[in-house]
Amino acid sequence: QVQLVESGGGLVQAGGSLRLSCAFSGSGFNFAAMAWYRQGPGRGRELVGRITSAGSTNYADSVKGRFTVSRDNSKNTVYLQMSSLRPEDTADYMCNAELNYGVRRDQYWGQGTQVIVSS
Repeated sequence: QVQLVESGGGLVQAGGSLRLSCAFSGSGFNFAAMAWYRQGPGRGRELVGRITSAGSTNYADSVKGRFTVSRDNSKNTVYLQMSSLRPEDTADYMCNAELNYGVRRDQYWGQGTQVIVSS
């Protein structure tokens, strides 16, 4: 059974930086596609950034050039480095793992970690 635990959220001033971590427990991390989503106040959930098992990344336009997703397969951990934070980045940030078994895809979610960016 896969479990995801996020950490690293908190309160930061606009222009500041934070690094979120997502620890993956269970089997399959090395071939999982990992992603960060967020849901801000009064907004729907949106994809922030994603990294494949091969290390390819893609990002929401709103965070390109400011956020970086990376993974450390030796630690079963994925990171979201956030820089030049803006008040509109305030949200609950959730980690997602997708494991593709060919005949089915399994998805897992963490509980989320809150990021508040003050102006």
